[in-house]
Amino acid sequence: TIKNLTKIRNDIDRVNEYKEVRENLKRALNTAGWDGRWFKRAITDNGEEIGSINSEECRIDSISQSWAVISGAGDNDKKFIAIEEAENYLIDKENKIIKLFDPPFDKSKVNPGYIKAYPPGIRENGGQYTHAACWLLIAECLLGFGDKAVQIAEMINPIEHSKTRESAKKFKLEPYIVEADLYTNKDLIGRGGWNWYTGSSSWYYKAILEFILGLKIKNGILKIEPCISKAWKEYEIQYKYKTTLYNIKISNNFEKNTGV
Repeated sequence: TIKNLTKIRNDIDRVNEYKEVRENLKRALNTAGWDGRWFKRAITDNGEEIGSINSEECRIDSISQSWAVISGAGDNDKKFIAIEEAENYLIDKENKIIKLFDPPFDKSKVNPGYIKAYPPGIRENGGQYTHAACWLLIAECLLGFGDKAVQIAEMINPIEHSKTRESAKKFKLEPYIVEADLYTNKDLIGRGGWNWYTGSSSWYYKAILEFILGLKIKNGILKIEPCISKAWKEYEIQYKYKTTLYNIKISNNFEKNTGV
């Protein structure tokens, strides 16, 4: 971080340069990068916008909305609007799928690279890419939407796609390994892709432990900052530090999402 760079190297000139770059990027995000209801995904070398309301395909992208929140770079009002639109366009509650973007690339002239080589709704091309689903979960927590965060966590959980024989036959993956991706293609909707070697499982673990349950450790200091469903009455965490086992119990007597 810029703070650590100052402390370790005392490189004031570079720190000031990076601060200026950071502010310029933040300003650009909230002006040229804002599309009226959400943040754009990219602009190609020839000036074509991707992830814009004017885009024929990939009209809204999950990553741009989530990271505007996670990075802290999005203006406060824009962050809430963008996440709400991501929920409206990208969360398929019926099939328990959180799309990376919508609609998929197919017949438009824009060339976004290899992603378009996948058929529509397969893997990154408009399917669920679970890294991004976890980032949306974290963004919901950072905005204090505990009910929505818990719903997304449940949707990502592979057991939710394997509860019945019919759903398990559709999912086609083990019910105990986090899926890297889920297909939204109309002929394969709900089918899982990769699962055994994916960073999605790490992000899922981090999102639940640190952002929903709120167990955070920084510089040797432990904090509990939950963002949970109002319906949760209580939960417990066992945390082992060196030779000590901490039994932590959180009670939610006033049906809150966040706070003490």
